[in-house]
Amino acid sequence: MKKRMVIMLVAVAVLLGGIVGFNWFKGYMMRKYMASAPVPPATVSAMKAEYQDWQPQLSAVGTLRAVRGVDVTTEVAGLVRSINFKSGQDVKAGEVLAQLNADSDIAQLHALEAAADLAATVYERDKAQLAAEVISKAQVDTDAADLKTKRAQVAQQSALVEKKSIRAPFAGRVGITIVNPGQYLNAGDKLVTLQTIHPIYVDFNIPQQQLPQVALGQKVSLTTDAYKGVTFDGKVNAINPKVDPSTRNVQIEATIDNQKGQLLPGMFATVTVNSGQEQRYITLPRTALAYNPYGTTVFVLRPSEKKNEKGNPVLAAQQVFVTPGATRGDQVAIVKGIEPGEQIVTSGQLKLKNGTPVVINNSVEPLNNPNPTPQEQ
Repeated sequence: MKKRMVIMLVAVAVLLGGIVGFNWFKGYMMRKYMASAPVPPATVSAMKAEYQDWQPQLSAVGTLRAVRGVDVTTEVAGLVRSINFKSGQDVKAGEVLAQLNADSDIAQLHALEAAADLAATVYERDKAQLAAEVISKAQVDTDAADLKTKRAQVAQQSALVEKKSIRAPFAGRVGITIVNPGQYLNAGDKLVTLQTIHPIYVDFNIPQQQLPQVALGQKVSLTTDAYKGVTFDGKVNAINPKVDPSTRNVQIEATIDNQKGQLLPGMFATVTVNSGQEQRYITLPRTALAYNPYGTTVFVLRPSEKKNEKGNPVLAAQQVFVTPGATRGDQVAIVKGIEPGEQIVTSGQLKLKNGTPVVINNSVEPLNNPNPTPQEQ
């Protein structure tokens, strides 16, 4: 019995040892095969790191405002006799926009002018009589005062007649009017809006910490979704001397050239202010950078010791730590870590590690626009 037991234990031990040995040998051979087998190259997109000019900029949202804008109203009540403009027309300063009925006022003016002429005649006659000592000086003084009163009444009535001619207070473009001849207007009723739109103002706000970067005369550029791809230039002409205590923002006013009249008051716009001197940075797309707790890295492509079928060195990925700087649109400036001319992986980093061979395929490249716009499909 004991002999059989020993034989059985020895047989089991040999069997288990064979199984363990076989598995170890299989793993060893697999590791050896994997180590000797070539690593398939990873397909990535890449670009050469190059210097680009960077103009430091501030960006803000603004609202367009007319240099001069007013709703033209009538100062006195009256019946509209004529409208002397067309909606949307450009008018000059002082041009008569509408004429109110002034017949009775003109007749009253003529009556007052006749009374003033009579008062002047009486005054001159009494002065001659005073020289002959026929009348008293008090009578002449009364005549002089009466003449001044009559002339003041003429001036007052003449001003009233003039108010019946509604004039443009400044040159600009009139809007759409719904007033028609024969309509009665009360004092203060709106006739039409008048706007001077060349040039045009844009008002925008910046945080107080950015105030030192803005100065009078600084160049600005403006874009609006009404004219995609069109940039309007201008300059800063006023900085509000007070900071808004609720937002800690400062209001800036810039003058924009609007010779073609494309920009209109009330439009929404994006304003960019050039601040500081132009800089040069190595620039990469944002997709080229990988962020982790240890820092920011990129993969640089460098020749390896391996050769391809054509005898050329195979490119391999090498992870490098970099120091990123300012950003603009899809781009980021690299302050330290790479040199110009090096090939940098811009997409496909997730399948890379140090030494991974790569194949470059730039048929599809990531966005690399300093001023991107929303893409709609």
